[in-house]
Amino acid sequence: MTLTAAEAAPVPARPEPPLAGTYRRLTAAHPALRVRLAPPPSGDGWARAGDLAADPEAVRAAIAFDAEAGERDHGTALRPDVAAGFCFHRWVWPVALAVTLPWFLERRVPRLPVGRVAFHRAHGELTVDPVELVGLPGDPLAAGGLLRTVPDEAALRAELLDAVHEHVAPMVAAFRPWVRRGPRTLWGTATDDVVEVLWFLAGQLGEEERAVAELTALLPGGGPAPFVGGAAFRPGDGIRTRTRSTCCLFYTVSPNELCFTCPRQQER
Repeated sequence: MTLTAAEAAPVPARPEPPLAGTYRRLTAAHPALRVRLAPPPSGDGWARAGDLAADPEAVRAAIAFDAEAGERDHGTALRPDVAAGFCFHRWVWPVALAVTLPWFLERRVPRLPVGRVAFHRAHGELTVDPVELVGLPGDPLAAGGLLRTVPDEAALRAELLDAVHEHVAPMVAAFRPWVRRGPRTLWGTATDDVVEVLWFLAGQLGEEERAVAELTALLPGGGPAPFVGGAAFRPGDGIRTRTRSTCCLFYTVSPNELCFTCPRQQER
């Protein structure tokens, strides 16, 4: 049987979805986290952000994961509020990276409300299903209606902070009763995560200098509310450092260890 020219022609490859390349670079630089573009799955170890925002029992189950891991890793039971704080931070950290890295590498900001994200903690896999992408004039995705544009870099930075706020605000409300600390403390944690997650990943990609400049422009200090503090980078002992707005309380399980950005370092 002879094939026609149309039948013999190779099938064109399906275009890669927006952000897939950025998330692939993320995993190549930090294999402990994989970000996949997909609607949020459920069951089989998955925690959906929408469930955490709406159901205290879902929050309890998520915190239990950190409590069990903490006792296994450190040989001592974590205080309940410490386990809750660890869980909140370990949720915000990857979500912040899923939002900030596309901004840093592609000048595109994904909007990820809580109904569009799930995390499998044991597998280190995050699924995201952006409700919208925001970018700058001239972005080729805008022509196909796949992206909304804003006028300039300042407006895009505002969109980035708003996207983080949109996801984190319901999580602050959900975790606050368990962490037993005020909203300012939780927003301080979120602000620190936005800064330090991109700082870390950009360092893995060899772009620390640019990340420091970008983050300083994003959070020059003092807000905007409800974000707490700013990037506040400074030289320190031959390396760049900063002081976090909040303490993660890791010292409660390992008293002789302090993060080099911990505010408690200033008390020594």
